Amino acid sequence: MIEQYTITTTPKYNFPQPAMDTTLPQRFIELSLNSLRQVRTNAFQLNLQQDSTTDTPTQLQLKRQPLPLTPRHQETLIAAVDTSTIKIGETQTGIIIAIRGATVWKQNRHYRYTRLGPFIFHITEENKNAVYNSIEKAYFNVQYSGTHQATPPLFQMPTRLASLLERWLQTMLAKTVNNGVLLFDGSLTSGTIDTPTQRMREILATARRNSNTVLAFSKATSLRTNGYLITDQLPEQETPYLLETTGVRFKPPTVLLGDVYVARLQKANMAFRLDIDKEIPTPNKMEAVEKLLGNDVLQQSYPETLRLAHILCTFTANEVLAMQHFTTRRHGIQIINRPDMHRLLFGPFGKEGYA
Repeated sequence: MIEQYTITTTPKYNFPQPAMDTTLPQRFIELSLNSLRQVRTNAFQLNLQQDSTTDTPTQLQLKRQPLPLTPRHQETLIAAVDTSTIKIGETQTGIIIAIRGATVWKQNRHYRYTRLGPFIFHITEENKNAVYNSIEKAYFNVQYSGTHQATPPLFQMPTRLASLLERWLQTMLAKTVNNGVLLFDGSLTSGTIDTPTQRMREILATARRNSNTVLAFSKATSLRTNGYLITDQLPEQETPYLLETTGVRFKPPTVLLGDVYVARLQKANMAFRLDIDKEIPTPNKMEAVEKLLGNDVLQQSYPETLRLAHILCTFTANEVLAMQHFTTRRHGIQIINRPDMHRLLFGPFGKEGYA
């Protein structure tokens, strides 16, 4: 059973516990509306390509002796976070984007979720500094010297804004859940342009203070050993199990805040990179994965709670059409279908999108 919770701009949110800061979503709404009001006379072109990210490859060793797991059915709250962004069009001066986030948690055999968004923004070279800095300021109560990120280029704004929303949602889960297992999408690699190390350290520290364990699942990885992806080197042993890695190294300033495992949690020949907060003792790491096995549904070795978070925040074609209709009717933006120059010049041999 899945229960929906509607997000408004009122001070109370229906997360596992009600105490929650609402500054960031309010700023998203305000800046979204303000950015759209500035483009009443502009036209934009529809674009349905969604953003994605990839891992950073490195050298490592994969232990061949699996760590067997036994599901623990002790009642434990499982919670997951994911965000999504899509560029839905271009204007004469910038881009129209949409951002949405979802939090899903399972407790007492029920799935519940909260969605924030979609937040629709018109981002231009003129307003990108104000939009990004306002949202970042709403996210942080304190700015950390040396970790403040400069306003990104225009083409990076969709993913960077979605990342700010995702970090905020992760922080809220870390603060409001106790004795739970928190599922993040991606890795626990920090020091990258959209994941400053200090921010991720604070999220993990907050989670530990509330007796939570963070498990980060990567849907794809480029980590290899002996030339093969770590998720392709699966021993024939009774599932579920983990494979431990050693010697993972990144060049500064990139920092890995989790221990990396390969998780094969079902008989299906599928596995995922799993990062677990390295400050958690090893027995507690295994216990957290076993609680996940005992409390969540797993298909193809992937937790259903995290799968639902991804589904609930991903944009469908119909939603993009609805947002296109909204911006046209509400804000008077004329839609222009500019020709795809790749198709125009190269016919069926031209690739869609931009070079």
